[in-house]
Amino acid sequence: MAKALSPFIFFSLLISSTLSVILVTAENYEDHVFGRSLDPKLIVSKKQKLSHFRFYWHDIVSGPKPTAVKIVPPPANTSASGFGFVAMIDDPITIGPELSSKLVGRAQGFYASASQQEVSLLMSMNFAFIEGKYNGSTITVLGRNPVFHTVREMPVIGGSGLFRFARGYVQARTHKFDIKSKDATVEYNIYVLHY
Repeated sequence: MAKALSPFIFFSLLISSTLSVILVTAENYEDHVFGRSLDPKLIVSKKQKLSHFRFYWHDIVSGPKPTAVKIVPPPANTSASGFGFVAMIDDPITIGPELSSKLVGRAQGFYASASQQEVSLLMSMNFAFIEGKYNGSTITVLGRNPVFHTVREMPVIGGSGLFRFARGYVQARTHKFDIKSKDATVEYNIYVLHY
């Protein structure tokens, strides 16, 4: 019958093997650099394209299955703008203004009331596409949305998939707003440079 290792020998072997792994790992990292410059031609081999997308964003806050949910209410003594509230969104985006028209993706992110004087939202969202060659790609928007202006412009700050290194802008126009339910349909036009 084999004898069990004494605790001293076991821990000595454990510490010795751990130290050797740390030393080998440290030696391997000496050759790595935290950051380095690359030739853009190595990554971006195609010519840049300008694309235009037009779709409708449906922000549904009413009913049994809302797509926008308030997660932080405004303080009780807030301004009429609702300053301070935050809502998470998973809004459908469709080809036409009707919710029943073809679904091409989802707008996922959040918006927050960021103005004390007017209803102006900080929008942070990814347009996550599910249609055609854009399936799995995203366009990221981060900007100010003064909702009662006729046209609101926000920057495209990036993307993924077919929209890596994306930049551009979106223009949003309210198509329909139901004062009772607070549901909204907004037309989005996106002009995006990408590879």
